[in-house]
Amino acid sequence: MYLGGLCFITDRSICRLSCEEMSLAVLRTGVKWIQYREKNKTRKAMYEDAVKLRVLSKDYKAVFIVNDYADIALGVDADGVHLGQDDLPLKEARRIMGSRRIIGISTHSVEQAIAAEAEGADYIGFGPLFHTTTKDAGKPQGTDIIRGVKRHVHIPVVAIGGIDLDNLERVLDTGVDAVAVSSAIVRGDIEANVKNFMEIIASSSLL
Repeated sequence: MYLGGLCFITDRSICRLSCEEMSLAVLRTGVKWIQYREKNKTRKAMYEDAVKLRVLSKDYKAVFIVNDYADIALGVDADGVHLGQDDLPLKEARRIMGSRRIIGISTHSVEQAIAAEAEGADYIGFGPLFHTTTKDAGKPQGTDIIRGVKRHVHIPVVAIGGIDLDNLERVLDTGVDAVAVSSAIVRGDIEANVKNFMEIIASSSLL
């Protein structure tokens, strides 16, 4: 499973572009992981978005993950699904998705991270590290806890939540396997933002 250092999460709440348009801009700049997150559309509309993003991600040989909905992920032949703590249990998602597709789990404590690995997650998202307006993900965890997570689990750890160019190096110093970013990429010039992220990530040897 190739994370590529930078995982992009779509976010139409702060960007006027469609998920397809913002994803295309990111893919053109070299990102190899697209995660579709949408909270305010019908399931049919989500499916239609996901179909388009699956085509784009294949064109650019990128991994495509659908948030929350294993049925949509499977229906569009996505590479995997990302689940929250209140979503479908991992065991059931694995039964639906099969053994070859990726399942990631959002975690907010060392205990949740350990449990996710034990249940068969392929990677964990851990956060929020910092304050984020993208979603209500709970109290910011800070970066120190990531080191503890890395000591206790052996699957990839993706840091998420309020990560931007100002705090990126501090996050990377924890030893995470990748960072997941949304607002800091889609605000302003998307391609320039991605390039700036990639330069810092490359210097950390994640790329």
